[in-house]
Amino acid sequence: MSRKFTPKVVTANHLLEGDAVWLTADDQWTPHMHKAELIEDEAHAQLRLLHAEQQPDIVVGAYLADARAGDNGPEPTHFREAFRTRGPSNYAHGKQAEAGNV
Repeated sequence: MSRKFTPKVVTANHLLEGDAVWLTADDQWTPHMHKAELIEDEAHAQLRLLHAEQQPDIVVGAYLADARAGDNGPEPTHFREAFRTRGPSNYAHGKQAEAGNV
């Protein structure tokens, strides 16, 4: 028996900046996971991943990540994805510097 499909988001790394980004329902890349499209259908998830993989001039390493619906949009279900939402771990640039965590 196959496993039940769990909701996903499409994520990748921005080619030029290197930051983690997520694909929105209107085909934009956002640095904020809560703005991503939460995909609840496996076939649709595969199509969205193919769409992302056809943008090598914008993103690299696209994949489907497990997510769940949260109060403000998709939320990570795994430590790796939660870590990626916080930005680079060296604190000198990116999301962490902008948030005043330096």
